[in-house]
Amino acid sequence: MEVWQIVTIGVVAAVIVAAVAFAIYARKRSEHFRRKYGPEYDRRVSELRGDRRRAESELVKREGRVRNLKYRPLTAIERAKFVEQWQMCQAQFVDEPEKAVRCADELVSSIMHARGYRIDDRDDRLADLCAAYPSRAANFREANEVVMLHRRGSASTEDLRKAFVHFRSVFDEMLGGQDEELKRAS
Repeated sequence: MEVWQIVTIGVVAAVIVAAVAFAIYARKRSEHFRRKYGPEYDRRVSELRGDRRRAESELVKREGRVRNLKYRPLTAIERAKFVEQWQMCQAQFVDEPEKAVRCADELVSSIMHARGYRIDDRDDRLADLCAAYPSRAANFREANEVVMLHRRGSASTEDLRKAFVHFRSVFDEMLGGQDEELKRAS
């Protein structure tokens, strides 16, 4: 065998090894995102017509943006104040479900603001929440969809109840506790 043949075989083998390594890396990366983001990952990939790389790139950007926020945990006093406000929202649901859902939405925004998240734009708020609390992203999306339905006059009391329950799960997660910083960091 001549030298050029050996070099060609070596180059071809290196290219094959690199391609296999990249495919394994890409698969593991996708598995990581799917585990971390759950349905939110699949939703983002679907919205981008199956473009996993672009969806993953956007999720990495969201994570970076959230990581760079001036995040701070809630004090015990703030936490108690938010719990009290939530109880008032919840009590209001029986007589005025629309107001209670609006109150719950505003309360979640207040917690996000107190912790340092951006809340001015609904899309930014959703993106930040999805990056920081991926297990609650679907709840937040569904609650927001009901809020939009209600604004158009199409939400039933049952829809509002479901939205309130979804906001409650987001509220509980964001309110956090002693181990909240550990959960957020993982």
